[in-house]
Amino acid sequence: MEKAYKLEFTKEENESLYVTSCGLSKTGPNHHFGPAIKPHHMIHYILSGKGIFRLKGKEYKLTEGAGFLITPDELAYYEADEEDPWTYVWVGFGGSLAGSIVEQLSLSPDQPIFRNSESDKIYSIVHDMMEHNTFSVADILERNGQLHLFLSVVAGSLISSKGESESANNYVQKAISFIRANYYNPIKITDVADYVCVNRSYLYTLFEKALGVSPQQYLSSYRISKACDLLKVTDLPIESIAISSGYNDPLVFTKAFRMNKGMSPSSYRKAHKKDALPGGKEHLKQLEKYLEGKTTN
Repeated sequence: MEKAYKLEFTKEENESLYVTSCGLSKTGPNHHFGPAIKPHHMIHYILSGKGIFRLKGKEYKLTEGAGFLITPDELAYYEADEEDPWTYVWVGFGGSLAGSIVEQLSLSPDQPIFRNSESDKIYSIVHDMMEHNTFSVADILERNGQLHLFLSVVAGSLISSKGESESANNYVQKAISFIRANYYNPIKITDVADYVCVNRSYLYTLFEKALGVSPQQYLSSYRISKACDLLKVTDLPIESIAISSGYNDPLVFTKAFRMNKGMSPSSYRKAHKKDALPGGKEHLKQLEKYLEGKTTN
């Protein structure tokens, strides 16, 4: 027997991430679902009690504070305990981003279990979804907004199934992506560490191990490489190139450039600019005229 309050919503074609269902269930002893499949991703979170979850030939004994993922078209089974049946909330979700987000959470059919201590927050989020249960634009936006919060809370204390080396590599890759997207801003390594949710010293260790350089060295080298590109193909003043490469102080930029390239930015420009494009300066002038024409048309 089950006492449940649940809502089902139609597919939202234009949404990259949206709620397909949500609910709260207080089950009786041995109440079960399946074996059956779900058409969307679905996350259950246990508020109290215990039970079992079976997926891909594995059985998991779960208690309060645990959650489990069901992915589309995977045969799943779950059953409440006979003596202490569980109460849980669930959220189903779909959209073009659903699969990649689940992957980023390190959840999968091979590792569908997580634990999270923020049961009050999770319950509150799902309750809010159920309160906004119409198909008005306001309720749809509120529901889907709460879905993002729900997934962020799940991610906050997720137990990753990835090995240590794979997780470390993931931190480095995310840090590199952040640097490449923000090198022209006055970012510091603490900003990078905050973005990937590790402390600065640990990020330093990861970079040294993976790349043989520190995060600061990587950031500086990347900025200088972008400055080199601008020196080769533009006539911008050195000060403008410095700012465009993430250096607010031209003197600091020049010093960093000398350390990296063994010459000043001006000397580098003289040595490399004529070879930057086929036809040298004449080709560059033609390109600039073409671009001027495109902007004025």
